[in-house]
Amino acid sequence: MGKLALFYTILHDAIFDRIKWLDGLPPLLLRLYLAPIMIAAGLHKLHNYQDMVAWFGNADWGLGLPAPTLMVGLAIFAELVGGIALLVGLAVRWFAIPLIISMAVAMMTVHWEHGWFAIAPGNPETSTAKILADVGIPAAQRSLENSEEVGRRVAVAKSLLKDNGNYSWLTEKGTFVVLNNGIEFAATYLIMLLSLLFTGGGRYVSVDYWLKRHFWRDCED
Repeated sequence: MGKLALFYTILHDAIFDRIKWLDGLPPLLLRLYLAPIMIAAGLHKLHNYQDMVAWFGNADWGLGLPAPTLMVGLAIFAELVGGIALLVGLAVRWFAIPLIISMAVAMMTVHWEHGWFAIAPGNPETSTAKILADVGIPAAQRSLENSEEVGRRVAVAKSLLKDNGNYSWLTEKGTFVVLNNGIEFAATYLIMLLSLLFTGGGRYVSVDYWLKRHFWRDCED
């Protein structure tokens, strides 16, 4: 067992020590993935500012949040300015914090009641909830029941479109689905931002990296 552990350690170090210089690549890819999403969300709120304030504040048909003007302003700052910061790799860890908060608020106020899936699966047999349902988790079982209902509705919608429309043209850019609006996407973004909170923007490809190098060089001088 000792020899096996030693061999594993040597092999591990031989492989992964050689690719340490690439450890800035994952943070870069996370930043490039998240930045356009956050910038687009911030611009949407900015261009529809009054509507966003009304939606944030109205308890009947909106989110019913307190101080909606302030909340929208903070969301725009976090998403728009934070998205640009992620793009260039500036103050990545600092901007990850308000973006994580923004995603958490979105999950709890907008998406939570709709469950996990952003796009509702229409086939319970291929749903990722099936594994959890098989071990008796009630929420997953309800998700499978919802999938069956979604499948029926999508089938009816497709039938109507085939009978009354140019179905090949309608589906040329993609098939029809039911938007479930669950927490899936927001939770994914939150996890990615949490990773950036701990790793930072990565070396070589972020402003933070070069600022830190310049700062420490000046300190050494």
